[in-house]
Amino acid sequence: MVVRLNVASTCVGTSALGPGFRSVVWVQGCPFRCRGCVAPEWIPDVPARLVGVEELAAELLADERVDGLTFSGGEPMAQAAGLAELARVARQVRDLSIVCFTGFTLAQLEERPDAPQLLSEVDVLIDGQYVRERDDGLGLRGSANQVVHHLTGRLADVGYDFEHRERTTEVRVGEREVALVGVPTADLLVRLAPVIGGPGRSRRTR
Repeated sequence: MVVRLNVASTCVGTSALGPGFRSVVWVQGCPFRCRGCVAPEWIPDVPARLVGVEELAAELLADERVDGLTFSGGEPMAQAAGLAELARVARQVRDLSIVCFTGFTLAQLEERPDAPQLLSEVDVLIDGQYVRERDDGLGLRGSANQVVHHLTGRLADVGYDFEHRERTTEVRVGEREVALVGVPTADLLVRLAPVIGGPGRSRRTR
């Protein structure tokens, strides 16, 4: 059986969403409606791009420099089984680290029957819903309430400060859109609004 994911967007090769040079999958659909979400168009659980995990893995690893994957959305844990399979397929091709964002807490995920299969593939989990009032502009997490969990030791000693590093954001200009990749500060979103037409016009930046 072909395992498919409902994908909102992808980015092949970035330094803005974790250590090293990573490819990113943003999935479509999220049960949370966090105030200040930068991509509200990715909240509805509707068909976007339905793609098999083998095809998607080949796309994400097309650049041989890619040494990690980042899963975001949308809500990755809503498609936990598919993303777990994607991680396994991609790791058959290359030794990769996995970073995953989720609006659920780790304690909540431990009660979800489908979550452990993805958690078993993840090196770093960044959990908790985005709270705009607690966005301190630091780190890979969106707001200070979110917790960085090193589920393995793989990325614990690489010198990357997930919680307090200065944020970096890449602006990618395509034929039909201007895309932000990274975790932007609130000030950056305000300054770029005239260009990207507001946060909702950009790709998911988390």
